[in-house]
Order: sequence, then structure tokens, then C-alpha cells
Amino acid sequence: MPQGYIIYCDESDGKGRFFSNFYGGALVRKEDFSLIEKELSQRKQDLGLANELKWSRVSHQYLDKYVEFISLFFDFVQDEKIKVRIMFTQNRYVPTGLSRDKVKNSYFLLYYQFLKHAFGLIYSNVSGVPIQIQLNLDQIPDTREKTATFKNYLLGLNKSPGFRDAKIQLSADRISEIDSSKHVIAQGLDIVLGAMAFRLNDKHLEKPPNQKRRGKKTIAKEKLYKYINSRIRAIYPGFNIGVSTGTQGGIEDRWRHPYRHWLFVPSDHSIDPTKTK
Repeated sequence: MPQGYIIYCDESDGKGRFFSNFYGGALVRKEDFSLIEKELSQRKQDLGLANELKWSRVSHQYLDKYVEFISLFFDFVQDEKIKVRIMFTQNRYVPTGLSRDKVKNSYFLLYYQFLKHAFGLIYSNVSGVPIQIQLNLDQIPDTREKTATFKNYLLGLNKSPGFRDAKIQLSADRISEIDSSKHVIAQGLDIVLGAMAFRLNDKHLEKPPNQKRRGKKTIAKEKLYKYINSRIRAIYPGFNIGVSTGTQGGIEDRWRHPYRHWLFVPSDHSIDPTKTK
């Protein structure tokens, strides 16, 4: 029987102050899925969190409960049961030489690059047994026609030498758009992705109009971000959220690491110093 990975994908901050195009993914092995889903769902229930968990809903009132939930999520990350990948661009790197079509389809093109490279899937299969991918995408903000075209484009990964040689397989019936309110792993990913976009774009410094102090919601989000960052640093001391995670152990680290960031820099670009912190 083929092995399998389930990958949840999400996106945030298409255009931020300093960083943009945030993409996130959470990968679990098929054999671990039921246990992870059960325990995260039970934690939600025990905490009395009936509604969908989202970064946008973090508040002073619910901060402690969100910390308790994401604590369990990161227990699974630390135990390498969940692999998390975050990709983003930095506004100081301005793409050059892009055709009109590439600019128009940049959302999908970046999504494709994220799925192709972020998890290091081509380094994941040492058994030689085919591995099937179940790809669960958050609702794609575009027309049905463009979304269908994108899904067909993703199937082209099967023809890439790396995927073919590693026997990583993606089929049309295993690419789904999901309702994240029904997928607790996707909710954990949303919180982590939101936290990174929040901090990298300095949203922790924002104050309400005509106010001298930050709002309680902003303070609560900063506290949750700091907790998440502490859990990442428990895995990688000194982790820098604003750069690509290194591969000191070899390129296979793209797969081996339980948590990684990828600052995507276009191969052809100019630098705009006004868009740097």
C-alpha cells in the first residue's frame, strides 16, 4: 500500500508593509493523522473553543486558551509529527523582467514554488515505495476557471525529475479546497502563519487612531507570537524568522527539519532600500 502525506496550505498578507506573499504549510504522515486530529480536537473541546481558531480572532480574553492549543500543536512539531513551512517575500526585493502573465498569475506561481520546494519532498522517500500526497488548500480567492487551471498546473509536479525519481505522486482527486473550520490542523497553521506575518510587518507596534497605547488585542497577539517563537527556538536556538532557514546538515534538511522558513527572493530583482525596516 502506498505511503501518504497530508499537506494543509494557507496564505496571509498578500501585501504587507515590509514582507508580503505569506504561504504556510503543515504536513503530517497519513499514519499519524488520526491521532493528531483527535488530540488537537480534544484540546479545543477541553478549552471550550467551539469556533474556528484563527489568528484574526486572538484576543486578550482568549489568549491563554490559544496558548494552550498551540502548545499541543508545537508538541507535535517538536516530535516531528507535524512539519511546518512558512514562505514569504521581502518588499525590498522588487522582481524585474516579469511578463504581464507572470505578474497576473504571481499568486499561483508562488504557490507552485512553495509546494515544489518548501518541504523538500524529493528528499523524503528513502523506501522507494510510492508516496501519495493529499493536498488540502484553503479556499482559493479566484475564479473557478483559474483555480481549475492552477490545480492542473500543480499536477505537472509529477513530471518533474525530482518528484518522479522520488516516487512522490499527486493526483487530481487528491487536491481539495477545504473549509478550515472543519480541519483543526489547518487552524493551528493559520495561527502560526498569522503570527509570523504579524511580527515581520511590525503589527505589534500598531496603535488605534488617536491613541497613545496599543490595544489589548495587539498586546495579546504579541504575547502569543512570543510564545510561538519560544517554541521554535526550543527546536532551533537563535532562530531568525526573517531569513531562510539554513541547511547546515545538507540539502536534505529541507525535509528533515520539523520547522523552516523560506524567504523567497526572485532570481531577477532590483533593491528598493525604502522598503526595508
